[in-house]
Formats: sequence, C-alpha cells, structure tokens
Amino acid sequence: MKLKTLIIDDEPLARLRLVNLLEDVPEIEIICQCKTGQDAIKKINKEEPDLLFLDIQLKDMTGFNVLESISINKKPIVIFITAYDQYALKAFDFFAFDYLLKPFKDERFYKSTYKVIEYAKNDNLDFFDNKLNDLLKFINKPQLGVPKNKLPIKLGNKVRFIDTSEIKYISASGYYAEIFTEDKKHLLRESLSNLIEILTSEYFIRIHRSTIINLNFISELVNSSYGEVDVKMNDGQLFRISKSYKKEFLNKMGI
Repeated sequence: MKLKTLIIDDEPLARLRLVNLLEDVPEIEIICQCKTGQDAIKKINKEEPDLLFLDIQLKDMTGFNVLESISINKKPIVIFITAYDQYALKAFDFFAFDYLLKPFKDERFYKSTYKVIEYAKNDNLDFFDNKLNDLLKFINKPQLGVPKNKLPIKLGNKVRFIDTSEIKYISASGYYAEIFTEDKKHLLRESLSNLIEILTSEYFIRIHRSTIINLNFISELVNSSYGEVDVKMNDGQLFRISKSYKKEFLNKMGI
C-alpha cells in the first residue's frame, strides 16, 4: 500500500524538486501539490493524506498554522521543510521530529523519507499524533527570557539584541530579512510573516509581501496618477504599498 502524499511549498522549483525525488520512491503516491496554507488545509481535509512534505514558511501562514487548522481525525505524518526558523529546529530536535533544512542534499531527503515510511509500516500513528500535539503546544508558547522590545540576532557565536524601536524598516531578501536601523543593516534568517508577529509594537505594519515599516520613521506618502501609493521614509527610502495591504495601511494612518 502506497502512502498518499501531499506536497506543500510556496516555491514552484521546490515543489518540482520534491516531485522528481519522490519518483524514485515506489512507496509514495503524490496526490496533490499546494502553494498556500489555505489550499493545503482544504486539500488535507478532503484527501486525508498519509504523509505531508510541509514547508514551515508559506506566503499566507506557517506550516504550524496549517496543522492547527485541519479537522480530520487521522493526522498525517509530517516531514517539515524549513530554511531558517532556529526556534522550530530546536523544537524538532527536542521532540525527535524529522525535518529537511534547505538547501538539503538528495541523500538527506531519502534518509528522512524512508524513515517515515518505516514509521508508517509500524502503524504507530497514535504515538505520532501525541508528539505532534506536544510540538504544536511548544511552538505556540512564548519564548521566555527575551523582552518583547528586543529582537535577537545571531552574529557568529554571539547574539545581539536590537531594540525594536530603532528598526526603521525590514526588507525580504531571499531566505533572509534585512533589518535596517539608523546606523546599520542586520541580516536575520527569518520570514517577514514571523517577524510581523514577533514585532508586537503597534507601529510596525506590513505594506508589501517583502516590506515591513515602522510608522515612526515615515516622512511622507507619495500618490501616483495611477492610484498607487509610495511611502517615503525619513532617510529618503521609497517603498510601494501593494494593493493587498493598502486598505489596512490607510486605515491605520487614519486616511
């Protein structure tokens, strides 16, 4: 019997690579591919797959949000895929979950895949279900020890804590977030979706899928003749407000 498998990743090339790799695994049957969390939730509830290859950072939500939102009784086995979430990696290690850290090698992929295939053959799904619930509880707990107005950034063997009030704006750059303060740019391997949740101040707002700004550093708004709006920061940097974030931004600004 083959494991009904669902691939969830917002990157087309990443999904294609998984499909190509799984072609050499006869125990796997790919029934669906999803690029968003919302689509994944619907497909999981409808298809009831045995196995998920689940990217942690999707465009519309996290992989953990997906797992918390599914309503089927029999939870699928999950191989998590991530590029940067260090907090999640510690949780995976602690709860003995398998995961693939991008960019991963083919050998690592097959090791993880055959590990879960053997796991499924042993039909120990109740044990997996309990582990998954414990993992989600752990992930959702606030990280203790770090003040809410501080953002930890790892620099080699050190961790620097940035005062969030000093952050002017944040731009996505591949797997990294570029965090700009008055005097420096910091690189953090984290998604903007996670960062906007971490930055609890009411002054931070997302204006584009690749941009978060601090309202305290806005200089002016620039309206174009095409109905588009740009934000000009006090250092002269211009950012376009995308249509999907425009209404929320204008409401927050009282415009």
